[in-house]
Amino acid sequence: MRKSKKELVVELLKKNTDGLTIIEISRILGISRNTTAAALAELKGAELVRIRPVGMAKLYRLKNEKIKY
Repeated sequence: MRKSKKELVVELLKKNTDGLTIIEISRILGISRNTTAAALAELKGAELVRIRPVGMAKLYRLKNEKIKY
């Protein structure tokens, strides 16, 4: 069974605890920026990610690395 984009984003953020930008996530996973943004918006709505502004960019990271998907 294939994993959802949201699951892929969670797995990636678990491995990159310092956080990643939308562009970095989309490049690593090979999905569009819009798809990445939609997955992150769902995770943000579920209060599973933190967003830290860094200059013009935003770093996304998990609030709790023990999240199971």
